[in-house]
Amino acid sequence: MSRLPLAERPRILVVALRRLGDVLLTTPLIRSLKRAWPQASIDVLAFADTVGILAGNPDVAAIVAMPNAPTAAQGFALAARLWRRYDLAISTQSGDRPSVFAGLAGRVRVGLHEPARGGLRRLLFHRSVATEPGLHRVEQLLRLADTIGIARVPELVAPQAAEAGVTGDYAVVHAAPMYRYKQWTAEGWRALAAALAARGLDVIATGGPGEDERRYLDDVWAGAPVRRMDGKLGWPQLVGLLAKARVYVGPDTSVTHLAAACGCATVAIYGPTDPRLWGPWPPGGPAKPWDAAADIQQRGNVWLVQNPLPCMPCQLEGCERRLESVSACLDELPAARVIAAMERALASAQSS
Repeated sequence: MSRLPLAERPRILVVALRRLGDVLLTTPLIRSLKRAWPQASIDVLAFADTVGILAGNPDVAAIVAMPNAPTAAQGFALAARLWRRYDLAISTQSGDRPSVFAGLAGRVRVGLHEPARGGLRRLLFHRSVATEPGLHRVEQLLRLADTIGIARVPELVAPQAAEAGVTGDYAVVHAAPMYRYKQWTAEGWRALAAALAARGLDVIATGGPGEDERRYLDDVWAGAPVRRMDGKLGWPQLVGLLAKARVYVGPDTSVTHLAAACGCATVAIYGPTDPRLWGPWPPGGPAKPWDAAADIQQRGNVWLVQNPLPCMPCQLEGCERRLESVSACLDELPAARVIAAMERALASAQSS
């Protein structure tokens, strides 16, 4: 595809109206744009509770924050603010809202569309890419770089690191995903913490500041040999902590994607989520795509652990199809398998 003819110093908007981990997965596309147009001013339209994942990103000039549930008045005000403000606007999703905002904001528009129902939406874009089932999210977004006519740069960009105040040999564990259906067992987490402590590592437990999450972690870490730092670290401090950790272990959550991007030896615990679409992205990308299911598989600095039941990865919200559902694949995942993956990750880090 020929390169889009933009000015030397274009203004570019990237629309990324999804959750934290997905916003992080847009950073290879943003880096590709910045490498193609070094003097570009690149803004990102994102939900207000996700903008921290872009803190200190050298490729981003400004963040346009949208309320998570904007009123009609807020939506119209934002549309008026963005109207034809950018030389190029890119929608990283195929949904109505991101497509419309990109259509309003850019004099030239590029985006994703779903082949089965994207005919009218395609009219918003000068160039578009069809979504493809089974394709990793980063790969899908890098196809937008292809259609813009620029070189791919498959690098996740973490927030700028800051000192976390932790020294020595330590492991980081993050037990709390956003939703119940992605949770592993409290007994498994305590067994893992004991195994890490037995190997002479300080165990740093991270988490968010929310009261519900704090109560959940109170139960998980009761009596466990961990130093709790949940609610105490911003994104830059968390990056600083991960960058120096001997190993990180966490579930399918944004922090796990961040650990992988930082180059830390990372153990990712996956249940219903399909790693072919959403597996952690090691620096430079995986040498080959993740498999749908396996006991333990490795790509770069990441070891992905599953309990490969016949039904997984189902890509559903647990066995009961709701956010607070149990997931048998995670509830039945033995601690020994996670500990084995942790040992492989530690051994690899020591030998490198």
